[in-house]
Amino acid sequence: MIKDTFPAVESAMSVPRWRSLLFVPTHVPRFVETAHERGADGVILDLEDSVPQDQKGEARRQLPECVAKVGRKGASVLVRVNHGLRALAGDLDAAVIAGVDALVLPKTDSAEWVLEIANAVSEFERERSLPLGRIRFLAQIETPGALQRLGAIALAHPRMVAMALGPEDFSAAVGGSPEFDLLLAPNLSVLFAARAAGLLPLGFVGSIGEFSDSDKLREAATRARRLGFVGAFAIHPTQVAIFNEAFSPNAQELEWAHKVVAAENDAATRGLSAFSLNGKMIDPPVVRRAQEILALASDN
Repeated sequence: MIKDTFPAVESAMSVPRWRSLLFVPTHVPRFVETAHERGADGVILDLEDSVPQDQKGEARRQLPECVAKVGRKGASVLVRVNHGLRALAGDLDAAVIAGVDALVLPKTDSAEWVLEIANAVSEFERERSLPLGRIRFLAQIETPGALQRLGAIALAHPRMVAMALGPEDFSAAVGGSPEFDLLLAPNLSVLFAARAAGLLPLGFVGSIGEFSDSDKLREAATRARRLGFVGAFAIHPTQVAIFNEAFSPNAQELEWAHKVVAAENDAATRGLSAFSLNGKMIDPPVVRRAQEILALASDN
C-alpha cells in the first residue's frame, strides 16, 4: 500500500494541545448545544458506542450542524467513527467535512487498517476540495493483539497525531477489570510507542467511567502527567477542569523551570553545559524538561 504524500504545509502541521477531549453523543442535542461551553481543548462527536444502532443514521445527518456548534469557541473538533466496515463507510462519508480536525479510530489493531482509512479519507478530501491531510487520526488501542503492533500503528501514516489506550474495552478483551495493576503496563506501552513516533500520548491509568470521585480522578491524572501523558478523554463535563489543571504546569513547576532556564543561560556564558542549582546537577535533559514546562504554560 502506498502512502499519500501531502503538501509540505499539511505535513508540517503543528501538534495540538489536547489536555482534555470531551466525548459528546452526536444524537443528543442538549449535550451538543452546551459542549463548547465546557472548556475542553477538544470535543469528540461520537458516532460509536454512545449512539444506539437505530440512531446512527440520524447522527450522521446531524454531523455538519454539530461540528459547527461544538467548535464555536475554538476547540478542536473530532469525530469518533465506528470500526465495522459498513458503519465506518457511512461515518467517513459524513465526517470528512470542513471543520473536522481529527477522527478517533476505535479498536485500531494494525497499521494496515490505519492506511485503509487514510486512503478513503484522502479520496473524500480530493472529491470535496478539502485540504489534503488536514484531518488527523487519534488511534484507540483496545485489544491485546494491538499491543504487539504499536510501533507500526504509530508510524502507519502522517495523519497519525495521537494514541490512547481504551481501558474499558481493553480490560474486557483480556477478561479483567479496569484496575491499576492490569492497565499500567499497556498504558506505558502506548506511551512509549507514541513518544517514539512523535505522537501525543493520551490517557491515565484507571477506568474512564469513574467520574464521580474528583479527588481520585485528579490523583490519577496528575500521576499520568508525571509518567509522560499529555491529556485524557473526558466522558463527563466535570472531568474537563480536572484534566486541564492536572495536565498543565503548576506554580511550583513554573518557578523551578524559570530558575533552571535562567541558570542555564548564565552557565552557557561561562562555557558550561552542566552545572549545579540548589545542590542538584542540571544537564541538557533537565534543561529540556524545564523548557517544555515553560512551553506548556505559554500554550494555556
